[in-house]
Amino acid sequence: MIDWARVNELKNDLGAGDFGEVIDLFLEEVEEVIDRLRQYPDPGSLEQELHFLKGSALNLGFDQMGSLCAQGEDQAASGRADTVPIAQIVSVFDVSKSEFLSQVGAR
Repeated sequence: MIDWARVNELKNDLGAGDFGEVIDLFLEEVEEVIDRLRQYPDPGSLEQELHFLKGSALNLGFDQMGSLCAQGEDQAASGRADTVPIAQIVSVFDVSKSEFLSQVGAR
């Protein structure tokens, strides 16, 4: 679910202080998009939303979420926005976030 090697690489590249800021910014920005998907997903902007989520997730090591967003982005780009598993993406984000926050300090 979490690519801890990627997380450690990012932490080493940024340093502990900047890494904490990146986590805060990531969670703030991603949660805004996730909230929109929870409440009122817009098929017209779904491809863009998923592209953003994919990049953000992969940057911070949320591999499973990144993969789901990539698949959903492809579906939306090919006119099948109605087949994107939005509930699954939201659920995987929630689980990934919980795992990440519970373990990031110990790694």
